[in-house]
Amino acid sequence: MFPPSSSQSAPNARIPNVLSIAGVDPSGGAGILADVKAFSALGAYACSVLTALTAQNTRTVSAVQPIPPEFVRSQLDTLFDDVRIDAIKVGMLANADIARTVADCLERRRLSDSVVPIIVDPVMVAKSGDRLLDDGAIDTLRRRVLPLATLITPNLPEAGVLLGRPAPSSLPEMRQAAAALGAMGPRHVLVKGGHLRGTDSPDVWFDGQRCIELEAPRVPTRNTHGTGCTLSAAITALLPQRPDLDAALRESKRYVSEALRASDALGVGSGHGPLHHFHALWR
Repeated sequence: MFPPSSSQSAPNARIPNVLSIAGVDPSGGAGILADVKAFSALGAYACSVLTALTAQNTRTVSAVQPIPPEFVRSQLDTLFDDVRIDAIKVGMLANADIARTVADCLERRRLSDSVVPIIVDPVMVAKSGDRLLDDGAIDTLRRRVLPLATLITPNLPEAGVLLGRPAPSSLPEMRQAAAALGAMGPRHVLVKGGHLRGTDSPDVWFDGQRCIELEAPRVPTRNTHGTGCTLSAAITALLPQRPDLDAALRESKRYVSEALRASDALGVGSGHGPLHHFHALWR
């Protein structure tokens, strides 16, 4: 079970408002719909800004329609003008113009308001193998978005693309990649090991000085669609509610493991199905 934090049980405790900036997966397993489910399951109020529409199911992505950058800017500016945001997740950015627009808005907010945690999940490729980020956006992501991040959460192929080298294929290579990514400006890096072979699924957290391994047994299931989106969303939801990043990371990893274990209760699609985000709430 993953109830809201104990601080929320006190009278007048403030429920955090958390924001996902990402694309839409109509099948609900990844993107903004997965983020909203994870936010809600973990006791946070969900807000969202759309960057792209996709025609997508559990097997394939057949089309991507980026949102015009000026409308992305309008969504962000209008939301920030009214709603207190306690943590931000940045997911699919689709192209360089959208990446620049998001970076501009977040930089202005950082200069004009109190700093809130920014979790960047550098979404590049769907579980089906389809590309979700064009080549022109990668440089913008490196130069403009990563330095704004409290934490980035690349998987192994994404870490390789960001570093311009082959994807890490072992724990020592994951540690090297995490430290190298840390040199690009984010305060913390979590390199996810889901693509490794073996019975375990370790992640490597670089906190700016040292690498810390976060272990978990690999869950035997096909239903892994949106695993990365869900983990980064869980961290975003829990960070305002927990004493530090360490606690938020470890609880988020446990939440995702339980959501994977419960995923066979769902019957969504014939490919890589979604996690069960509400496994602790639905009976």
